Amino acid sequence: MSTVSRLEELTGPTGLRRQIAGYAVAGLLQGTAIAALVPILRALGSADPAAAVAWLAGSAAAFTGYAVVLARTNRRGDRIGVYTVSDRLAKLLAARVVQLPLGWFGADRTGSLAVRVRAAQEIGGYPAMVLQQVTGALSTPLPVLVAAAVVDWRAALAFVVLTPLGLLAFRWIRRSTRPAREEEAAALTEVADRVLEFARAQPVLRATGSTGTGLANLDAGLRADRHATLRVLSRQSHPGLAYALVVQTGLALGVLVACLLLTAGTIDPAAGAALLVLAVRFAEPLTLAGFYGTGLQVAANGLRGIREVVGTPALPEPECPREPAGAGIEFSDVTFGYPGGDPVLRGFSLVCAPGTMTALVGPSGAGKTTVTRLVARFFDVDAGAVRIGGTDVRDMTTATLMRQVAMVFQDVYLFDATIEENVRLGRPDATDAEVRAAARAARLDEVVERLPLGWATTVGEAGGRLSGGERQRVSIARALLKDAPVVLLDEITAALDVENVAAVAEALGRLAGDRTVLVVAHRLTTIAAADRIAVLADGGIAELGTHSELAAAGGRYAGYLAPAVPAHPAEDPR
Repeated sequence: MSTVSRLEELTGPTGLRRQIAGYAVAGLLQGTAIAALVPILRALGSADPAAAVAWLAGSAAAFTGYAVVLARTNRRGDRIGVYTVSDRLAKLLAARVVQLPLGWFGADRTGSLAVRVRAAQEIGGYPAMVLQQVTGALSTPLPVLVAAAVVDWRAALAFVVLTPLGLLAFRWIRRSTRPAREEEAAALTEVADRVLEFARAQPVLRATGSTGTGLANLDAGLRADRHATLRVLSRQSHPGLAYALVVQTGLALGVLVACLLLTAGTIDPAAGAALLVLAVRFAEPLTLAGFYGTGLQVAANGLRGIREVVGTPALPEPECPREPAGAGIEFSDVTFGYPGGDPVLRGFSLVCAPGTMTALVGPSGAGKTTVTRLVARFFDVDAGAVRIGGTDVRDMTTATLMRQVAMVFQDVYLFDATIEENVRLGRPDATDAEVRAAARAARLDEVVERLPLGWATTVGEAGGRLSGGERQRVSIARALLKDAPVVLLDEITAALDVENVAAVAEALGRLAGDRTVLVVAHRLTTIAAADRIAVLADGGIAELGTHSELAAAGGRYAGYLAPAVPAHPAEDPR
């Protein structure tokens, strides 16, 4: 019932208590049919064997009622599992995911979410499977126990004398396996991440001849999962054996008492035979209950994982939302650090005037990507403020902020849909002419013309059928179609070849237009025309100026340029 209560905290009323009642009735009917063996055997051994007919009819009626109630309850359980439990949990996860801050979606989240969604589907089997097994295993022995008490109270007492020990062993099973199952769930999440990583990295791994490295990472995750599963089985085996031993000892005790009563002449042979059968039928479902109890633990662990996602706090929405009064970007004395780490930015201040391009350069870890993501409110700053159009991003609703910002990052994600559908994500209500115009500006039309199905070409999972440069053009076309006043670009040419760098750089020039652009770039040739370049170091801005000013200053930026003597006019080693 505790698992039912936790489930209903997430989904609202589910009808599971009605399921438990249905399975309890089915179990009692089954137990009643079995208990009828006592009067049946007694009648068969009496002077009037015909009296057994009525009891046989009663037993048949009880079995029929059991079958009808079980079938109806199972059908209802299937509907509840699919429509009430799995559907509600999946929708709850989806609703929460769209509320979580963008910074929550790190590289380790994909596998974790996949495991949580899978848990939601597995918990859907709880109403028609786990509840049936556990409830039936606990309710069926009750009429059997009553029948044993009718024969002789001492036999009934022998049946239940070890029940407290059995309950303790049952609780031991659940309590001892919980930590191991949590570890197993974490290992399963890691495996999911590794499988996804291995699949997506195939082009790089094959091109570099490093498939062995990818397999090694995957194999490490699989080994961890195997070890976690073995630990679960190991921790479950000892309390499971203890529980089975208690139940079987109770069975042996019941059989012993029945035999003693029979040899002492206290009960007749028919009653003795009935007690022996009842002892077996009393112990059998209780033995199975110990194994079924692990299903309760699996469901509880799945719910715990879902609750972790649902319980993750979303970034607060403003009580009195404000609209930006322009497209300028301002960082005012910003301090920010990731959980568990030192601050990445300390007292960071920067102003990006409307309609200008500001480039961010600096060593790895200097906070360049962090700066762009704070503008889009992937996270909230620890101190200071980030403003767009003079309005703190925390004072805008998420919808308002997302209307102001278009993002183009190095890792472009495309849905397994057509090229046109992926571009239209920028503005679903755009006309065909607007989509085509954005594509031309991004030089995506060149890609479309080469493809046999043109705009109707599906890009594959995560855009896998397109090259990196082609995916970037789709992403830029999407940003152009959105026509947001602020554009964030993060190292989008870092992994492209020379031809695609030129095409993407031209598309970026069109994307910038009169928009406010904040760009992170490793290739300095792509930002030489920026209105201002900010060199980040030690959590702040070490240098700020144009390309010419910083090159002439002889500082950090000039140091980046010093070895930049291209081997070919079209190439830049950075």
